[in-house]
Amino acid sequence: NDHVALVHTDIDRETEDIIADVLGVEVFRQTIAGNALVGSYCKITNQGGLVHPRTTVEDLEELSSLLQVPLVAGTVNRGSDVIGAGMVVNDWSAFCGMDTTSTEISVIEGIYKLGGANSNTIVKDMRASLIDSLT
Repeated sequence: NDHVALVHTDIDRETEDIIADVLGVEVFRQTIAGNALVGSYCKITNQGGLVHPRTTVEDLEELSSLLQVPLVAGTVNRGSDVIGAGMVVNDWSAFCGMDTTSTEISVIEGIYKLGGANSNTIVKDMRASLIDSLT
């Protein structure tokens, strides 16, 4: 997302500072369901996030509070808990593996607020932002 970065717990302080400076975000050392590879076990946007299915409710609430977005535990590609290997997502679109079930897609669309009436608002906001930047 545009405000917070989650990083491996063993990353050195200098690298953490570089990430914060280059991306202009707050950086937090974090694990997801006990896994230090945060980029593999979660996908977070400005709209929401999907995390490893074994993430505890307490961890979900803590992460959601830290990130200021709603989170849900789930899977992709017919039950794979390696979210990062099965999906790419941004604030407007998501692409997932061919084995992803309709239930998983429904969860993905819901948590990232993709499709539906909200998509028209996002497109309008993008268009207005682009026009403002060009004028």
